[in-house]
Amino acid sequence: MSLGTVDDAEFKAFTDKITNAVNSGQLKQAIGESAGRIGQQSLKKFKANTPIGKTKVLGRAWQVEGPHYDGMSWSIKLSNNTKYASYVENGHRTRGHKSWVPGQFFMERSKTQIESQLPFLITPLLVKFRNLLS
Repeated sequence: MSLGTVDDAEFKAFTDKITNAVNSGQLKQAIGESAGRIGQQSLKKFKANTPIGKTKVLGRAWQVEGPHYDGMSWSIKLSNNTKYASYVENGHRTRGHKSWVPGQFFMERSKTQIESQLPFLITPLLVKFRNLLS
């Protein structure tokens, strides 16, 4: 029993557009730009949430690397080479171990804020992708 015929010309044209966008590098470029935007926004957020001490060293030490594409996934690396960053984040004992200085969790707070902004940060990518396929 036959259910009819399917004209797949429209689907074939759509897959050709996707293939052309991928092969031309336009899609990779658009994703890279979007990832770079996420990295820069993350850097701003981390700097803004970092506690300002007397020397301001901790806030100035933030760096962003990337975006990097390894053939499978994109990555962005945020780093702070200040030796005491993790102690400010998570808390620490005072000298002599007499009391505890609570953590400020500024990195965790920044990460949560960036995650909530991701839909807005990738929207330009989705629009660009839609335009490539129209």
